[in-house]
Amino acid sequence: MKPGVERPSGAVTHSELYAEEPEGLAEFYRQLFGWRIEKARAVDYFFIETAPEPPGAIRGGLLRRPIEGPRSWVHYVHVDDLNEALERVVRLGGKVIRAQAAVPKTGWYAVAEDPQGNVFALFEPDAKAFPPPEPDV
Repeated sequence: MKPGVERPSGAVTHSELYAEEPEGLAEFYRQLFGWRIEKARAVDYFFIETAPEPPGAIRGGLLRRPIEGPRSWVHYVHVDDLNEALERVVRLGGKVIRAQAAVPKTGWYAVAEDPQGNVFALFEPDAKAFPPPEPDV
């Protein structure tokens, strides 16, 4: 690590969300997760704060889409209640594109799409998570 640098090489530093309508997408994520999202002065950019302080906080930005197509990583966002979060996604204009599934003895996840086509995942920790048994054929 370089002197004065707190993160090792390869650590995630931030994430960015791309949008056709940044203001509307900022409001979607404010309502969905309670993120603090503020417009920067003098530039078309919004700062995202997912939690007040590290550890665990990923900071980022939201800006007008600079590229075509979905070229992004899927970020997993911790939620306390996956079913309730998925209901909010749909109510706020998003879509569920991968239904809830188990990560055995770890938790539950689902993949969603925001109203402007950006893909993200939701994760609810649960040490008892296990996929339902497959039906007999």
